[in-house]
Amino acid sequence: MKEQKNIIKLLSEAIDSGRAAAFVTVISVDGSTPREAGAKMLVFPDGSIEGTIGGGSVEALVIRRAVDCLRRGEGGKFAFELKPTGNTGMICMGGMEVFVDVYKNPFKVLILGGGHVGVKIAEACRLAGYPFLVADDRREFANAERFPGALAVINEMPHKAVEAAGVDAETYVVIVTRGHALDRECLEAAMSTSAPYIGMIGSKDKVGEVFRLLGKKKLYPLKDGRVHSPIGLNLGGKTPGEIAVSVLAEIMKVHYKRDAGHMKDKSAA
Repeated sequence: MKEQKNIIKLLSEAIDSGRAAAFVTVISVDGSTPREAGAKMLVFPDGSIEGTIGGGSVEALVIRRAVDCLRRGEGGKFAFELKPTGNTGMICMGGMEVFVDVYKNPFKVLILGGGHVGVKIAEACRLAGYPFLVADDRREFANAERFPGALAVINEMPHKAVEAAGVDAETYVVIVTRGHALDRECLEAAMSTSAPYIGMIGSKDKVGEVFRLLGKKKLYPLKDGRVHSPIGLNLGGKTPGEIAVSVLAEIMKVHYKRDAGHMKDKSAA
């Protein structure tokens, strides 16, 4: 019971921190097996684990299967034969079924800039259930009180925070700093990452100037399909809250590969 309680606590901590994890449970056993039904193990995307379902070849196979489930974002039930003719190479002369539950956020959002729009985007992320990080060198703008629920508040110049935040293929980057020079530096930093979405706020003229300056560095945002600037969907409205809705709607559109059309049109079709 102590091990089970610890595993559940560790799973809760992983979920709260935005870390993906696979929760593996032995649901049935037959014959001789390393562990009994009910044994549990946590598996993380890098293959590291907490707990055990018995070690050896079968555990190694389950870990690989769990990591694959995390990559695909889908769990399921899997059977392993612990026999010379089975799929594990073990000779325990038993069988084991496991169920893999996947706990994985669809993505996280890095908000570069802690101003009025950044606050509203964070609120939208929180309401939608998307983990978010915030970066701003001004502590009075970027702090835990102003951004409750943030995975992290990074007090660095926003463009330097791109590296500090560990931007990866599941990080959607939103650039809403206090000036076009900072925005340009953030865009340059973000384009060097594997982020699937990079949105930058700004008027058409400002965006054009930023793109022109980056072109001098042989960087071409217009040729990078990940770059969305001016940011957001054309929904109308100019308040920080309205902009935030527009930005998050665009992020969801990109992530889920939808056309952002009206649901009533879909129903009619």
